[in-house]
Amino acid sequence: MDLSNLQPAEGSRHSDSFRRGRGHGSGNGKTAGKGHKGQKARSGAPRPGFEGGQMPLYRRLPKRGFTCRNSKEIIAINVSELERFEDGAEVTIESLMEIGLVSNPKDGVKILGNGGISKKLTVKVNAFSESAKAKIEAAGGTAEVI
Repeated sequence: MDLSNLQPAEGSRHSDSFRRGRGHGSGNGKTAGKGHKGQKARSGAPRPGFEGGQMPLYRRLPKRGFTCRNSKEIIAINVSELERFEDGAEVTIESLMEIGLVSNPKDGVKILGNGGISKKLTVKVNAFSESAKAKIEAAGGTAEVI
């Protein structure tokens, strides 16, 4: 057994789609699962996470940092990594995923100029650094922005 095979015990899960407070015969009449009296039995009970006036957990924990909504997650690959392809091949984001260089290109792929390249490749990705573009073209290939 491992984590991917775990599931609740037979009969331990219940549907939440039944109607409450519809008489004794329904099995959930009278207090409708709210018990007897108390704040949680009344209408207008406190919201989830309310701790009875104590400073709630979400306000006790410090908030740190800043996340820019407009930032992009661009994956960087060096020119030297493109040596894995055969001479004359077309390098796209899909072919980079097949070979295992890129796993999840969220906002794009950029080729950087670290290392060298000796093969003539047609590279089609989202962005290139100036040095990467120069090295690809010096090897006889083309760098196309998609």
